[in-house]
Amino acid sequence: MEELRTDINDVYAEFFTEMTKSCDGNKAAGARARKASLELAKLLKQYRKESIESAKK
Repeated sequence: MEELRTDINDVYAEFFTEMTKSCDGNKAAGARARKASLELAKLLKQYRKESIESAKK
C-alpha cells in the first residue's frame, strides 16, 4: 500500500505540473496532463480495491 501511495503522489505531481503548463497555453502539456489523469484514475481505482480488501480483514 505504501508503494501505491508513492505512485499516486508522483503521478499527481506530474499531472499538476502539466496542467499548470496547459493553463498557460502549452498545448503539448495538455496532452501530457490528460495522459497523467488516466494513469491517476487507474491508480486510484487500484487504491480503492486494496482499501476495501484491507477493511474486510
